[in-house]
Amino acid sequence: MMENTQLPNQHTLKSQVTISGVGLHTGAHVNMTLKPAIAGFGIKFQRIDLPDQPVVKADCDYVVDTARGTTLEHNGAKVSTVEHLLAALVGGGVDNVLVELNGPEIPIMDGSSQPFIDIIEEIGIQSQDAKKIYYSIDTNISYYDDVKKVEMVALPSVDYRITALIDFNSQVLGTQHANLKHMDDFKKEIAPCRTFCFLHELEYLVANNLIKGGDINNAIVVVDRAVTEEELERLAKVFNREKISVAQREGILNNISLRFPNEPARHKLLDIVGDLALIGYPIKAHIIANRPGHASNVEFAKKIKSYIKKNKHVKDIPIYDPNQPAVFDINRIARTLPHRYPFLMVDKIIELSDNMVVGIKNVTFNEFFFQGHFPNNPVMPGVLQIEALSQVGGMLALNTVPDPENYDTYFLKIDNCKFKQKVMPGDTLIMKMELLSPIRRGIVEMRGTIFIGNKVAAEADLIAQIIKSR
Repeated sequence: MMENTQLPNQHTLKSQVTISGVGLHTGAHVNMTLKPAIAGFGIKFQRIDLPDQPVVKADCDYVVDTARGTTLEHNGAKVSTVEHLLAALVGGGVDNVLVELNGPEIPIMDGSSQPFIDIIEEIGIQSQDAKKIYYSIDTNISYYDDVKKVEMVALPSVDYRITALIDFNSQVLGTQHANLKHMDDFKKEIAPCRTFCFLHELEYLVANNLIKGGDINNAIVVVDRAVTEEELERLAKVFNREKISVAQREGILNNISLRFPNEPARHKLLDIVGDLALIGYPIKAHIIANRPGHASNVEFAKKIKSYIKKNKHVKDIPIYDPNQPAVFDINRIARTLPHRYPFLMVDKIIELSDNMVVGIKNVTFNEFFFQGHFPNNPVMPGVLQIEALSQVGGMLALNTVPDPENYDTYFLKIDNCKFKQKVMPGDTLIMKMELLSPIRRGIVEMRGTIFIGNKVAAEADLIAQIIKSR
């Protein structure tokens, strides 16, 4: 898992906006205000109707219920049905926001993310002075629930994309699937898709007073059995309707029309976007989910979050693709650095910016130092690893002057130097040097790290000075 270096900035809202509605399960009328937040804030909910106005972060570790939606609770703050709003924030490109609520549940609106997308687009989003760090999944991460027959997997991918498949053994729904190839398509393809339930579930929820804020337009109701006129009249009375009937062709209550033929599958995908936002980190992976639900989504989010936390230390490993041309080849390096055989220890530069440089050193058994260090146990001396690092740093420092061939670089200080893995013949050293402060009066202060694969071999803080030699 590594950081993608071509990153957009984080975004927040341009201004605050309020939307009001009823909570589906609690029936509470809630005013919800979305407020801009600083970079790195993330998504947090605040119950302003409670003493001390407690805050709960959008985090899978704080999920306490997934029975009929996703519910968070922490610090005395409990917020239900967060998934549709979270999906809208992810799909709308909002990274940092404070969600103020004067009630226990996000308004259900029409059962989709569209109303939330609409208010985000109404006020707009703004870029912040901080990079958005995506975590690329570099191995398959799988989740399987044998009881519910749920399968979910995250596959390595250059983008965040999702495939959802549903099968409820229903003659009405059949087997459906939905795809989201790029998050830019969320607003048009996924956001309008409403939640759905089966008629027998609706009857149970009504009988047990579990959808106090329910309205017949909050969801697509799938009719999965023969229904009598008496039952329809009873439902009409519950939802204050003159008449409710069944659209025979589609097998749903005819109060609404489907927005897409596979709207239920697309809504399941919407739920995945919202629930996986609880990972807390933007990811790049292809999510494939078969028969997903809130419980499995949250467990899968926890699994991905655990993987990221375990491997977070390797997010800064540079990507070395030998197929890509070098920024500077050995001839260009030799024209910049004063070093020559046997002391030129950089083979190529693969990345260079104003404050960071990455170089490659291929270690072979023919290195001069292996003759004496050590003949029967060839190990690259630590001091030469640091020398190689400094030469990589020299390429960045000397790239700031018009005539690098007229300059030499001298060490002033080495701090926090650690060697964590032996360097042996056959190893490819990926050497990264980052400026810790701007170069002033020729003083270059850098942090260097040597990677072999995804493991740190050595690291140190280096201070050097570039001096004109002629």
